[in-house]
Amino acid sequence: MRTKAITLLILLLLTLSSLVKAQEPPPRPVVINVTAQTLSFGAFAHGTVGGTVSISSGGIRSSTGDIILLSLGYPYSTTLYEVIANPGTIITIMNGPNVTLPGSNGGSITLTIGASDPVSPFVTSTPPPLPTYLNVGGTISIGNTAANPPGDYSGTYDITFVQQ
Repeated sequence: MRTKAITLLILLLLTLSSLVKAQEPPPRPVVINVTAQTLSFGAFAHGTVGGTVSISSGGIRSSTGDIILLSLGYPYSTTLYEVIANPGTIITIMNGPNVTLPGSNGGSITLTIGASDPVSPFVTSTPPPLPTYLNVGGTISIGNTAANPPGDYSGTYDITFVQQ
């Protein structure tokens, strides 16, 4: 009789327990969507020395040398990515090499990819299909007016997303 009572008590406790999971959801491949917001440095003028124009990962534009930042209606922005992954996924960003951007009127400038926001490595916190937004900035190095005549400079760059 006592054995039956203990068995019934154990069964009762097991039926009253809450759902327990011993394993997280299976890894989901990271999906990276490039949005319409691309890395852009806006309008600026430069003199006989040159310098740099930078866009921080927070979207703040700055310059060095004799570069004058202009507000002529040309927007400046970071590149905005949408990262879709399971919450808790650790993602590291590896910037590619510097890139040479050819100009529409001759010359070329060098692009160096900058830091990201959130800072790499980061942990995703939103459940799919909601994205974690990632901003990436950069810096362009500009020579004097003879080496870099006014015009449009454009190109592409590579970054690698590593899921851990």
